Amino acid sequence: MNRTGKYASLFMKGFGMGAGSVTPCVSAGTIALLTGIYPQFIDSLDAFSRKKTWKELFSGNFRGFWNEINGTFLLFITLGFITSVLALAKIVVWGLSHWPVPTWSFFFGLIVASTILLLSGIKGKEWKDIIFVIAGIGLGVGIFYLNPQESSDSLFYIFICGAVSVCTMVLPGIAGSFVLQIMGKYEYVMKALDFQHLNWPVILTFAFGCVCGILAFSKFLKWLMSRWEKATLMTLVGFIIGSLVRIWPYSDMKAIADAQLLRTGVESALNLQIPLAVLWCIVGAAMVAVIHLLADRLRK
Repeated sequence: MNRTGKYASLFMKGFGMGAGSVTPCVSAGTIALLTGIYPQFIDSLDAFSRKKTWKELFSGNFRGFWNEINGTFLLFITLGFITSVLALAKIVVWGLSHWPVPTWSFFFGLIVASTILLLSGIKGKEWKDIIFVIAGIGLGVGIFYLNPQESSDSLFYIFICGAVSVCTMVLPGIAGSFVLQIMGKYEYVMKALDFQHLNWPVILTFAFGCVCGILAFSKFLKWLMSRWEKATLMTLVGFIIGSLVRIWPYSDMKAIADAQLLRTGVESALNLQIPLAVLWCIVGAAMVAVIHLLADRLRK
């Protein structure tokens, strides 16, 4: 692959990670894992916590600093990520408010397909690993049944949301945007990212929280994955399965009724949109399969 093709590939993988970050079910880490860049991504983040990296920078050796953090890789991943978030945030908010059944069905298909691919990609599976899966399912069901409470709009709380959500965002299986839902700030942050009405104080505070969170978390994550990779991934698979109880398109009938009233302007018998639900579930699953096949072809 020539240099232009390599950069374009990295940009599109970053775009996919950004798309994962704004959907409340598929994490950016899952996309990174499916596209084959997860170890490289974690290693680049971990470089920011190494003394050698900052020694290169403060000694004036910018090229050495750039090489330590794998700067070209991070640059194009970040550009794709930011482009995706700005482009898709408004679409996701609109879809959840106007068409919740097709939107959640699409997410449901994404997460089911992601679960299957993650499970099939774990090598050396044994029957005893089912313990980790069950533990993950219990954790997922417990967390995703938490109802978002009234939360503060203060910038300090936005900073905390950024720091916490970004830590889960890089894990393959746990979506940082869903953590934002639990913390009661998903729609608030998505609206702040509306390209036509950018809320810069919220965006910058949230971004600063993300930077602080990822610098603190990346080294621990690399340590965890290097020592207990299979156990960690099996637990994450269980967590994803547990999250399906909340992703189910008909888990919030009130939201479906409100959206129907918003679309039509009149109260009428509830339309469950089952054909649309099936269609968009298939589309979501197919999208994950296509990304996986393309990533596999690129790796070869």
